[in-house]
Amino acid sequence: MRGPFPVLTRRTLLAAAAASPALLSPPLLARPDAMLTGANLIEDPAAPFGSGKARESFRLLAEAGANMVALIPFFWQAHAADPNLVRGSALPRDRLRRGVRDAVDAGLQVLVKPHVWVPERWAGSVVFTDESAWKQWFAAYEAALLECAETAQETGAVAFSIGTELEQTSARPEWIPLIEKVRRVFAGQLTYVAHNAAEAERVGFWDRLDIVSISTYPPLGTATDRHGWRAAMERELGALRRLADRHGKPAWLGEIGLRSARGATRKPWESAEERAAPADPGLQRDVLQMWFDIARAHAIEAAFVWRWLSDPGGGGIQDTDFTIQNKPAQDLLGTR
Repeated sequence: MRGPFPVLTRRTLLAAAAASPALLSPPLLARPDAMLTGANLIEDPAAPFGSGKARESFRLLAEAGANMVALIPFFWQAHAADPNLVRGSALPRDRLRRGVRDAVDAGLQVLVKPHVWVPERWAGSVVFTDESAWKQWFAAYEAALLECAETAQETGAVAFSIGTELEQTSARPEWIPLIEKVRRVFAGQLTYVAHNAAEAERVGFWDRLDIVSISTYPPLGTATDRHGWRAAMERELGALRRLADRHGKPAWLGEIGLRSARGATRKPWESAEERAAPADPGLQRDVLQMWFDIARAHAIEAAFVWRWLSDPGGGGIQDTDFTIQNKPAQDLLGTR
């Protein structure tokens, strides 16, 4: 596989640990000369992982210049205060296994990055008012997460995220033993994807992980306010770099993106379902170009765009959603 990250097996780590106990945790990643680029890739029902279409999509992502891909198993809970989280049917174990293997076969290094799906809300809304609900939720989350970590280890993923944007949970003490359990089944690099730099500053377990990561969709202003775009990006990426350096870790952008739609810079997190707008693929490309340029200036080690689909025909010039496929922005993945 391409890139500076070796696939570390448990046998390799344990043998090294016999000589040096300090190597029980995976070594930190050295900064590469060029930032790694990738995409968060979502399984489309029309092109399930393991199918010819999905394999073609992975091939096209690598051909566009990506080094890495983030695969997204979704956990599900009925509402933000429901502790009955389940693995769900969105990318179960067998299809995650196929997806990682297809990505590896295409020459891509894989980050497995679970998300919690809350209908009509988002992962950052998950919160509970009593300790029994917290314990129940974390027990369910642990079971789902460890299953994903085992699959990631079996199939050759190089990195694993213990969570994504769970900002109202990240101060909880349950994360510490959970990280230790994930370490026992996954020998690669561990991260957590915080919801922007503000949550990342509040996370108390970076020293137990290998990579500091954030997702970030700050308001950028109008479509012509490039000074405003740059100021917002500099704030986020400068804070990420300082935090990662403080902990002696690499810094990753787990998600950046916006729709290829007119006016998307005002609320880059806004979905196509929330606001109809004409297509503007040029705006998407210009914004992502600036994100990449500023990330490189801050020596960010890897950046993942939201998003790419397992359907090789996804996206296109008239599409107004986040995917960069078959749009001008996909060419940015090959810009080093």
